[in-house]
Amino acid sequence: MSESLSSSRSIIKYSHHEFIEQEDEIAIEFPLTIFINNEEFATMVCSPCDFEEMVIGFLASEGVIRFKKEIKDMTIDKNRGFAYIHLHSKEVKNQQLFSKRFIGSCCGKSRQFYFQNDVTTAKTSMINMSIKATQCINLMKLMQESSHVFKDTGGVHNAALCTADELIVSRSDIGRHNALDKLYGYSLLNGIPVKDKILVFSGRISSEILTKAAKIGVGIVLSKSAPTNLAIELAHDLNITAVGFIRGQSFNIYSHPERIVLDS
Repeated sequence: MSESLSSSRSIIKYSHHEFIEQEDEIAIEFPLTIFINNEEFATMVCSPCDFEEMVIGFLASEGVIRFKKEIKDMTIDKNRGFAYIHLHSKEVKNQQLFSKRFIGSCCGKSRQFYFQNDVTTAKTSMINMSIKATQCINLMKLMQESSHVFKDTGGVHNAALCTADELIVSRSDIGRHNALDKLYGYSLLNGIPVKDKILVFSGRISSEILTKAAKIGVGIVLSKSAPTNLAIELAHDLNITAVGFIRGQSFNIYSHPERIVLDS
């Protein structure tokens, strides 16, 4: 595990009726302020890694850009916690819908804001693919095994972009939205088409997470945790297959079950 993602702290652990002093690995929380064309745009609280991917994925999911080529240049000042982005366009698209804001690691944004730009950036899935039930279980296992940060700290969310057979890339972050933005940024930086890929996620499928998946462009979302009712409604509307509670040898399918098939 990269030392920059955690720090060792002395703690007091209670176990079997006694207190024990020991060292523990704690996930680092890092604020990164984004400037677009020299104007402050947002401050993201994140894990201090994969900044370029996260920023590009975030800007794409917010509808500021669609492609990496729209960015003229980008500078990440890790010491001061600043990301400077200059776009070829002098004006940010839909600037009237944005305001300077703070996006914490809990990813708390008002629903009013969250749905303003989603109308133009969320995509209805048009994929015609299926995945075997056993592949769903295997992909979840691969995603969990890939996260050394979680194993050492227990303090991050994990996400992975996969085919039905293998894991392409996995990312971890203290913010669940950040982990997805990193995957989106990775796909844009590397020219990876995502509409035929599968998103595997460790956290709850909320309406915000489901919408983020739609912005990325995937048609299948696999999660270890539960969905919310609004997330299920959005999954039905956006033609996304949402699968939750993938644990052991079982899971629940909440929308568009035709894409999940039994092994022949």
